[in-house]
Amino acid sequence: MHRREILIALSLFMSSPAAAEEKALRQGNLGFINPLLECADDSRFHILLPFKYKINNYIQTRSSKKISHVSVYFRDLNGGPAFGINEDENFTPASLLKVPLMMCYFAQEESDPGLLSMKIQYEEDTGKNDEQNFKPREKMQSGKSYTVDELISRMIIYSDNEAAKILDDNISDELKIKTYRDLGIEVPGVRGADDFMSVKEYSSFFRILYNASYLGRRMSNKALQILSESNFNDGLEKGVPPGIVISHKFGEKKYVDGNTKEIIGIQLHDCGIVYHPVKPYLLCIMTRGEKFEEMSKVISEISKIIYGEVNLQLKKPQTP
Repeated sequence: MHRREILIALSLFMSSPAAAEEKALRQGNLGFINPLLECADDSRFHILLPFKYKINNYIQTRSSKKISHVSVYFRDLNGGPAFGINEDENFTPASLLKVPLMMCYFAQEESDPGLLSMKIQYEEDTGKNDEQNFKPREKMQSGKSYTVDELISRMIIYSDNEAAKILDDNISDELKIKTYRDLGIEVPGVRGADDFMSVKEYSSFFRILYNASYLGRRMSNKALQILSESNFNDGLEKGVPPGIVISHKFGEKKYVDGNTKEIIGIQLHDCGIVYHPVKPYLLCIMTRGEKFEEMSKVISEISKIIYGEVNLQLKKPQTP
């Protein structure tokens, strides 16, 4: 089945109550979410054996000046094991913060229906995307009006900083702060430092969406569907077979010397849910180094190792 066919099939569960109910009882999910965790499929109870050491060994072999820090957090979303490597080390989330901004808007839509259809005019390019290494594939048109829904899609799918700025400017700080506090996450900028979020902390956004424990089912599903359309394919997505759906968000950050204007440090992250046919799992990888190419390669290779290990274990018979 092709990727687009899988996406269509997943989305149909939200439009067909009978199919959704059957799916919930059989596999425990409704489209992109799994709020009930009810399942009649015995494959769900295949418990993964620990394989943290394999990822740790890989990271040790890749440690260098070009890749100075790697943090990983893995979690089997069907009640299986979780592990982290350097999971408490703090990084700059950068564009990863577009996910809680989306969640903030969706929470407001639930309490004030019609917000997503509101139109906002985009005046002119403010240069917010100029310093991105992975630039949006499509540019917004000056003078054109976009609905909030369209702006959210552009912000997530293309990681468009222009769309993010408009959305950020049109919602109160109080609502944004409330979202972070409701989710139990530190509010950005409180400590005044760029590096304030770990892979384990950030992963909670995706667990909350998957479990539909903050937003309702419809909005949680909508958020994960938009995240599944991300244009960034040089990280987690590159490490899994074609057609496997991933709801994910990447973030990047460059540090430039104020005097020489030389790049003195880079961070690149990719976090999300890999919808393995039997074992959906959460994977978040954050890196720090000097070369985007090397860092994206490390992310994709770790993703490949993990997907391969999950597949390998599912093929082995369970021991009593």
